[in-house]
Amino acid sequence: MYDDILLPFDGSDGATAVLEHVAAIADLADATVHVLFVADTTRDSVTVIEGETVDTLVRHGKQIVEDAEAMLRSLGIDYETDVVQGDPAPEIAEYAERYGSDLIVMPTHARAGIARFLLGSVSEKVVRLSAVPVLTARMQEDERLSFPYENILLPTDGSECATVAADHGLALASTLDATVHALSVVDDQSLGLDVRSAVSADAGEATATKALDDVVARAEDHGVPEVVRHLVHGNPKAELLESIDEHDIDAVVMGTVGRRGTDRILLGSVAEKTVRSAPVPVITVRAPE
Repeated sequence: MYDDILLPFDGSDGATAVLEHVAAIADLADATVHVLFVADTTRDSVTVIEGETVDTLVRHGKQIVEDAEAMLRSLGIDYETDVVQGDPAPEIAEYAERYGSDLIVMPTHARAGIARFLLGSVSEKVVRLSAVPVLTARMQEDERLSFPYENILLPTDGSECATVAADHGLALASTLDATVHALSVVDDQSLGLDVRSAVSADAGEATATKALDDVVARAEDHGVPEVVRHLVHGNPKAELLESIDEHDIDAVVMGTVGRRGTDRILLGSVAEKTVRSAPVPVITVRAPE
């Protein structure tokens, strides 16, 4: 499933909960967790203490990763730690590629003060920049973090991005013996009542049906025995969130067009909106450029 998981870590309450989630994934996958603290070079953090020039963020980061080490050690998880300097979002994405990570895991809620740089919009930037799949967890009161995942939602529009994400989600579901819920949304809310709109709606439903057929076929290749199909009409983001609640979804795996693409139904900006609002972990996967 995963061999090497990168966890950008800041020691906040939300990040600590995500660390526990990562530990559960790593334990099942027999993976190594790389705990990373990025000292933000876009901020002035250098000071003089007792005559010595010190980067306070680097000093803070070393203590933070030591705390993470202690927790992972107590749970019997293989780990490595690192403290680096840089612009957080691109540094995280580049670090994952440089060291061969299979997955990046990040919380998404914002905080004030020294911990803020690793959260909120930085997570969304990592989602856009990373060639490596990114698992985000929106650490708020309604967030549900449970593992192993029993129900995995795969939104699809039949595009290459959705197909790559579906393969990732199906491989994960096969490992976990999870039920896959394949969702395709026909966004017909902007259509009028004329004949051309009716034709467009029919074409959209045909495309959605074909996308679901493709997921079912790929599920057989991955040895996933159970795929539940959901073809709905409406706003993609709203329907996706409703599906999470209605079908007791534990995680969403979806495609994103990444840094150079344009927004697509259920992809691109919708993926980022889902990262911000979904009450369960969201794994975003970008197709190769």
